[in-house]
Amino acid sequence: MPLFESIEDARLRLAATGYLVDDDLATVVFLADALGKPLLLEGPAGTGKTELAKAVAAATGASLVRLQCYEGLDEARALYEWNYRKQLLRIQAAQANASADADAWSDLHDDIFSEEFLLSRPLLTAIRQEGPTVLLVDETDKADVEVEGLLLEVLSDFQVTVPELGTIVATHRPFVVLTSNATRELSEALKRRCLYAHVDYPDAARELAIVMSRVPGIAESLVVELVRVVRAMRGLDLRKGPSVAETIDWARAMQALGVAELTDAVVEQTLGVVLKHQQDRVKAREQLGLNARK
Repeated sequence: MPLFESIEDARLRLAATGYLVDDDLATVVFLADALGKPLLLEGPAGTGKTELAKAVAAATGASLVRLQCYEGLDEARALYEWNYRKQLLRIQAAQANASADADAWSDLHDDIFSEEFLLSRPLLTAIRQEGPTVLLVDETDKADVEVEGLLLEVLSDFQVTVPELGTIVATHRPFVVLTSNATRELSEALKRRCLYAHVDYPDAARELAIVMSRVPGIAESLVVELVRVVRAMRGLDLRKGPSVAETIDWARAMQALGVAELTDAVVEQTLGVVLKHQQDRVKAREQLGLNARK
């Protein structure tokens, strides 16, 4: 059963969670759901790719299953593995309490490779879910190429074969979101299986609307100034520019401090909310003309 009835339904329901999308992104979300295709979101870090998957889950009441990719991620951590410690304990118990004839060891093998000893990891967990599910494969570009091969296999048929248990087929096809910060090029084979959207920083008007929706009660004039400064920072050659989430955090910091106006002194006091590297802070002070305190 589809999660969204139309493009407008997708846009409105995502907006109700606080995630504001433009028509292009609402369209590709709707089509990914309607066509049953994975959605690949690519773009700079901090533009809201991961949050979109969370918003889809929140908007539709679906369960969210997340596979966080990293260098060295292997099949056991992504798909499934056996609980070897529990298996060993069962074997030791069997050795202590049962005869070691052939039938007993055969029964023991069938026992320790049963559901009781299976540790389901994110990919298998998403396939086995009985209700609506959003599978988030986060920062796919950080995983090794071998993991892409595993994703191709799983996302093609949405089934997994566990040799000891047989083939497990998804009864409810998950809505799949893959994110990438484009630190490396993903394979064409993986891209062919996905719908694609490039997610960049929002324009000033949409970022203003996002912050206003996430920080109720804040003065719009203050948010206008916050967004202006954040966009100026992103225009600098920084190690890490401020994300949309950090713009929201900055607005919340202004509320916590009871600030009504964004002065140079206030920016300087709160730079740590949006810039997380000292060299970036120094560059922002110099190029934005802030009155740096020694």
